[in-house]
Amino acid sequence: MEPNTSDSAQHSESKIRNGEALIKLEGIIKVFFTDEVETHALSGIHLEIKRGEYVSIAGPSGCGKSTMLSILGLLDTPTEGTYILNGNSVANIGMAERARIRNREVGFIFQSFNLIGDLTVYENVELPLTYRGMDSAERKQRVHEALEKVGMGHRVKHFPSQLSGGQQQRVAVARALGGKPSILLADEPTGNLDSKNGEAVMELLRELHREGATICMVTHDPRFARYAERTVHLFDGRIVEESVEASNQ
Repeated sequence: MEPNTSDSAQHSESKIRNGEALIKLEGIIKVFFTDEVETHALSGIHLEIKRGEYVSIAGPSGCGKSTMLSILGLLDTPTEGTYILNGNSVANIGMAERARIRNREVGFIFQSFNLIGDLTVYENVELPLTYRGMDSAERKQRVHEALEKVGMGHRVKHFPSQLSGGQQQRVAVARALGGKPSILLADEPTGNLDSKNGEAVMELLRELHREGATICMVTHDPRFARYAERTVHLFDGRIVEESVEASNQ
């Protein structure tokens, strides 16, 4: 019998997407210099993330997870090595171009939500789109689509202080989704949430991945690392192991 469901079509489309390398890190080294000390945060990182993949970066505190995510998100630059995003090296681009790429290609989800307290839910999600110079009609459509996707469409006029931690993180996810980025970067997205809200946010990310999102998540919690298809284990700035979840094979 021929498959005729939308799920089958999405699965086939996902397989096509997964053949493309969205991110390639080749020999990435990051050294922080102070007056007396050199700290090697990353030492020879080689990593490829394919389009449509869900990867977690796991390891103990201080192993280099957040440094790697900062480099992936163009918030920091490596001391040595090559970073290729969407087929283009980012080595020699200026600050303005970096900002433009961050705004259009990368969606950030932070542990601390980073919502602006005196803006409404709607305005928080709309703000990055305003920076693009997007017209108001398209902004409105993008904001409502993103908020509906995370189950927060009924809270558009609320302020962050009127929301629970889990709701604030959902709004932060919507803000990241609004720009339709190539990749979502999540830095300990459950770090400030209780276990119930943490599980709910992880289920939301899993659903977004099923819909085609490429996700790279930093976590120190093995319970949440298992939501990803593949986990990259860091220790002392090096990749020491990679594992694939059996349920995702």
